[in-house]
Amino acid sequence: MEWKEAPEGQEVAPDNTAPEAVEEEPQMTMEALLAEEGFALEFPHAGEIRKGVITSITDNGEVLVGIGAKSEGVIPHRDLERLSDEEREAIQVGNEIPVYVVSVDKDGTARLSYTRALEAEDWDKAEAMKESKEIFHGVIAGVNKGGLVVRFGRLRGFVPTSQVSRERRLSVGGARPDKDLDAWKPLVGQPIAVRVIEVDRERRRLILSERAAARESREMLKEQLLESLQVGDIRTGRVTSLTSFGAFVNIDGADGLVHLSEISWERVGKASDVLKVGQEVTVKVIEVDRERKRIGLSIRQLQEDPWKQKVKGLREGLLVRGVITRLEKFGAFARLENGLEGLIHISELSDQHVEHPREVVHEGDEVTLRIVRIDPERRRIGLSLKKVDSLAYADLDLRLALEEAESELFNMAEEEAAEETAPAEEAETPAAEAEEAPSTEEASEEAPAEASEETPSEEEASE
Repeated sequence: MEWKEAPEGQEVAPDNTAPEAVEEEPQMTMEALLAEEGFALEFPHAGEIRKGVITSITDNGEVLVGIGAKSEGVIPHRDLERLSDEEREAIQVGNEIPVYVVSVDKDGTARLSYTRALEAEDWDKAEAMKESKEIFHGVIAGVNKGGLVVRFGRLRGFVPTSQVSRERRLSVGGARPDKDLDAWKPLVGQPIAVRVIEVDRERRRLILSERAAARESREMLKEQLLESLQVGDIRTGRVTSLTSFGAFVNIDGADGLVHLSEISWERVGKASDVLKVGQEVTVKVIEVDRERKRIGLSIRQLQEDPWKQKVKGLREGLLVRGVITRLEKFGAFARLENGLEGLIHISELSDQHVEHPREVVHEGDEVTLRIVRIDPERRRIGLSLKKVDSLAYADLDLRLALEEAESELFNMAEEEAAEETAPAEEAETPAAEAEEAPSTEEASEEAPAEASEETPSEEEASE
């Protein structure tokens, strides 16, 4: 035991510390020592992305990149094999490129990947587009039984069948890829606009939706179309869906409604009886509601109204034949010979009070009726049974009868004139008959003597 001298008046304590009892300080890493001295450097860590400068390219194709911390990382040659020609052009000494740190050796050397850095940038872009709901414009790279494959930078995005737009499904005739994959193969190479709806880096899952993008695109296109569209415009579109009240037709990227009453001039029970999804039709714009963002269309207004053609030969007061088609409390409907249907109001069935039309007529009855009203605007014809023999129409009936008689006489005269005017061919005498026909002299010689004897002389005639 060693004793040390102490100042006067103080006791000296023995030094009991054994040399082996001294604790050794832990050995610090270079990174920790530099940090302690205030020279902290950001050493690379696996999984991070850094910007680095290409310092050299070896003969075997490896690329050395300076990534800070006075160290270089290595990009193996096989990592560059997956680059496109454009991306490979960026691999030049002195260029700055993004790199992904795959691993770091004990000596501080980092193994890097340029390809994974580009993919990471695409993942970042996908996440940003998912948040902003921005539309991505790409190209269909492939199809499978689940849907479409779309290249998203270096990533493979997937569009499930349920997320494919209605218009694109119509273009393949409504076939499903799991049932008829060949019908979908022609879609490869076509442009497509999609929205990112799911991003999962760990599972490398990138889900896209054309339907969501199409819905937004349609709204945007519809606003643009509403600004330029005018009532009376004629457009060509395609039927996108059928409902109980009509059909929706897509024109210039926006849907307009063709109401059931505007499909045809004839009565239409269901839109599917006349139209089918995917059918191309020409429509007329009949309504533009910019506040409610609605477009009204018509197919029938581009067709000739058969009602107006059929009603041309009719006029009020004319007697017509019709067949009773159905009975209602307010009257009976009758179909005329030209196919038009008119209404016999209950007050026009009889001079007597009638509770129900069945008291006077029945379905299938063939009756003579008088036209009492023609309404071109509402396309309706009013008929009357009780006024068939009305004296109020006696003068009209007489005049119509005279006009009909005159018309028949005129037609007969034309027929007789046509019969009397023989064709020129018939009037000409055939050459053979002309040769056989006797001359004037021969004819006079052959004339019977009786004829000359009976013919009086000039003197006799004067007497």
